[in-house]
Amino acid sequence: MLIVSDGVRWQEVFRGAEQRLLSRSPGGVADTTGLRRDFWRTYSAERRATLMPFLWNTVARDGQLYGNQDLGRVAEIQNRFKFSYPGYSELFTGFADERIDSNEYPPNPNVTVFEWLARRPEFRGKVGAVATWDAFGRIFNRERAGIDVLFGWNAPFPEETDATSRRAMLNELYRTGIRYWPSVSFDAPMHQVAKEYIRSKQPRVMFIGYGETDEWAHGRRYDLALRATQQVDAYIADLWTMMQAMPEYRDRTTFIITTDHGRGSGGDDWTSHGERIDGAEDIWMAVLGPDTPPRGDLVQTTRVTQSQVAATIAAALGLEREFLAASPRSAPAVREAVAGRR
Repeated sequence: MLIVSDGVRWQEVFRGAEQRLLSRSPGGVADTTGLRRDFWRTYSAERRATLMPFLWNTVARDGQLYGNQDLGRVAEIQNRFKFSYPGYSELFTGFADERIDSNEYPPNPNVTVFEWLARRPEFRGKVGAVATWDAFGRIFNRERAGIDVLFGWNAPFPEETDATSRRAMLNELYRTGIRYWPSVSFDAPMHQVAKEYIRSKQPRVMFIGYGETDEWAHGRRYDLALRATQQVDAYIADLWTMMQAMPEYRDRTTFIITTDHGRGSGGDDWTSHGERIDGAEDIWMAVLGPDTPPRGDLVQTTRVTQSQVAATIAAALGLEREFLAASPRSAPAVREAVAGRR
């Protein structure tokens, strides 16, 4: 399971809420008292656990976290553009492609690790993606890839004929919801779609993409960006609990959790990312699964890159060598993250 929360900064992940942004300006916060009550704590370890309790109480205990610059660990992107389509393409393929220089770029000419896996007989019909942003159809090159990609405001289950089913209800939510962002749907219904997809399709490989964290930050709403981050953490906990209760997934499932780009710092740049924004190249990564030694953020690896995620997915399936042979431009796996695999 590759799970991405769009545009979440490493600073919040490892330090928790930033004090100067718990403000009307530059944070754009209306209820500063309530936000401080909910997210401010004296020590960074308490703040980050308040913001992301699953990450710090479960993943940090049983898995690994990369990118804590306060400990001299760096996680960074390789593409120079520092925005979403180039970042997701790098995540999915294992390398940065200079041609992909716009979020409106046409269908991805590169083969993602998801498409490569779906071509193998043992994964056919068992690879899928569910996400809020409508660009994912192009990023995965859905028509060529031959995998399920449920994205944006599209009805997730158009084939559903039972008007009383859970799937029909989800279709109705997408049809009738107010489209606050025309190209990005809300996380809450998408999360329910992802759960329904897992229950019904039982995929072996899946991508889930949450988008509100990036949108609220662009809107200079630090309060809603924090609350969206906390909610994504709760969604991931919900997925983990659900899948650990399913015999098909229990103790056999790896979660790779990350973001597609970082953001700037300071009063203005925290809302932004892009080629001219210093710090937007800095990201973070977390891994939890049966092959991941429990080291928290005290990992031995001092530098990882976004481009290593694709091969790490393949490595978790025992297929890194085959994937790198098929995609020689791709970076190798973060081997510490799957060091327990036999």
